[in-house]
Amino acid sequence: MTVGEKFEKLVKIVARLRAPGGCPWDQEQTHASLLPYFLEEAYEVIEAVDDKDWNALREELGDIILHMVFQADIARQEDEFEMGAVLDGIADKMIRRHPHVFGDQAAEAAFHAKQNWETTKHKEKKRTSRLDGVPVSLPALIRAQRLQEKASYVGFDWDQVEGIWDKIHEELEEVRQAESTDIREHLEEEIGDLLFAVVNLARFYKIPAEDTLRKANHKFTERFRLIEEEFKRQGKPIEEATLAEMDAIWEGNKAENN
Repeated sequence: MTVGEKFEKLVKIVARLRAPGGCPWDQEQTHASLLPYFLEEAYEVIEAVDDKDWNALREELGDIILHMVFQADIARQEDEFEMGAVLDGIADKMIRRHPHVFGDQAAEAAFHAKQNWETTKHKEKKRTSRLDGVPVSLPALIRAQRLQEKASYVGFDWDQVEGIWDKIHEELEEVRQAESTDIREHLEEEIGDLLFAVVNLARFYKIPAEDTLRKANHKFTERFRLIEEEFKRQGKPIEEATLAEMDAIWEGNKAENN
């Protein structure tokens, strides 16, 4: 079977599940009811990539495709649109958004290719701001990086990383000053500015800030569990341990893994 035939087979399976005599659960689903499951599958894709588990990635990508087909079948039944329109739309969009491949524009590097994409998209959507189109519901680190990227495509960016470092030090000093005022709202604002500046550093080096924090969370979790295991081995409740004792185990584990 070709890839196209396999895709058509999946479309028919989903249609059968939602047809009379099919699966009661599948028949009850709506565009909105499927969203929590779709979000879960998206995070499972991220986890598979982080773990470099390509078998899991293959499976999770299949689940994502299933959700796409499921949503399209709901739309078909509701006379909203057909799967063919979805495929035509994305194919046409890929051609329009890549004038450096399918047209006469040039793109010397990935930045210029993305710049072409953003410029074309801005015109197509008839947007008033280059920052439009970044969902408010995105995780804050991802949204911050996307906003910065969009601004950079029109030249609002540092040419050298030193400018970002200066901004980080500036924001850090403002956090210290805000702390001394004992005004919570001011401190909260300055910490936000500091985080935004750090995201800019990650963006400059083409590092996804959300990914780095997720990996840092994982590393912290693993190391803290080792502390818990050590005190369990000693027969001592961790609540009775001093910070110095916990830190000594932390640093020891850190040294072993570096």
